[in-house]
Amino acid sequence: MKIETWLRRLSLASMLGMFLILVMGALVTKTESGRGCGDDWPLCHGKFIPAYTIESMIEYSHRFVVGIVGLVLLATTILVLIYSQRKDAKWFVGGAMFFTVLQAILGAMTVVWPQNAPALALHFGFSLLAFAFTLLLYLVYTKWGEALLHREGTVLSPAAKLMVWVIMIYTYGVVYLGAYVHHTESSGGCIGWPLCNGEVIPDLSGATGIMFTHRVAAAVLGLLIAGLYFVIKAQAPAGSAAVAAARYAVIFVVLQIFSGAFVTLSMGYDWYLLASLTHTVLISCLYGILSYLAILTLQPSESVNQAYAAP
Repeated sequence: MKIETWLRRLSLASMLGMFLILVMGALVTKTESGRGCGDDWPLCHGKFIPAYTIESMIEYSHRFVVGIVGLVLLATTILVLIYSQRKDAKWFVGGAMFFTVLQAILGAMTVVWPQNAPALALHFGFSLLAFAFTLLLYLVYTKWGEALLHREGTVLSPAAKLMVWVIMIYTYGVVYLGAYVHHTESSGGCIGWPLCNGEVIPDLSGATGIMFTHRVAAAVLGLLIAGLYFVIKAQAPAGSAAVAAARYAVIFVVLQIFSGAFVTLSMGYDWYLLASLTHTVLISCLYGILSYLAILTLQPSESVNQAYAAP
């Protein structure tokens, strides 16, 4: 088997594994299973195999998957650093490894020592960054990765490039705020959707203020990404990776906003967990797409990318 095939398969496995970690981490949080193994790490209540309780099994299975994915990513890192000719692949795998280790350390710290809401929200943020890097790594070995090499096509203006980066950073802030909403138990601060407690602008104190701020930030994000799509569409070729990525970003942000409404309207019902996990999946996809767009803007000024039929 060619080394290129191994690199593609291992990068795919790393990306899927990191995505699974994100979803399982959200499951741990949403089911309040973070203390399912008590204060022990890496053991669970002092045992390799914990006693069967729902909370301990959810928490311990998450730890197990993190360990397995970490080994897969380590193997991927070694092969990429030794055999890959792509400098961007080496940067991506390095970033993935760094944030994977960082989120694992922070995860252990949240178990051993009590953490406040801001620190707990960072755990999901670091996991999201690790996923974004593994996604970029996998895309290197696909047709999307070709756009990172081509030097022909339409040039994005400096303003458009800056807009991409500002929106990506802003999206991370919205994600962090969403995690902060949960860790401060502010999800019930706004009843109903799209109004908050039946008001356009509710009382902004306590949980209501936190939740309403997250809603406004998400709405602004939707407008920003819609604007970004039209800017990129006006500058890049119709079949370019940049236009395709911007189009996917619009789709995911719209789905993300409606999934947020689904979460609010499902509170107290059996499908609340499904709604919450869907919300996590969609924001992960959105951030991954925006990360790819940001990398495209780092190309030399000769070109954004060469037009081709996007998948």
